[in-house]
Amino acid sequence: METAENGGDNGKIHINSHWYWAIASVSQLGWAVSSYRKGYTGDHRFMPLKAFAVASLFLGASASASVAFLKASGIHKVEDLMGVGASIRSGLGIRPRTGDK
Repeated sequence: METAENGGDNGKIHINSHWYWAIASVSQLGWAVSSYRKGYTGDHRFMPLKAFAVASLFLGASASASVAFLKASGIHKVEDLMGVGASIRSGLGIRPRTGDK
């Protein structure tokens, strides 16, 4: 009952971890760009492996950036994201969804 009243805070110290996610995103993106610009050197049989690794770095960088954006925006739960969507819909003048209150 207490967690519902105060939003689940329970007096815990919150650390702004979005900076860690942003730093991870920038470092992955930098590593991906440098690997992409360097091109492929070495045995031709390993070229698909390097292409997969570079693509994974780009994908990981975008995922880390998305998490950093959500954490910096204060969206920590699905309910928060649904509230943001509802406020955007009401701001645009679109009717609320049938499941919304």
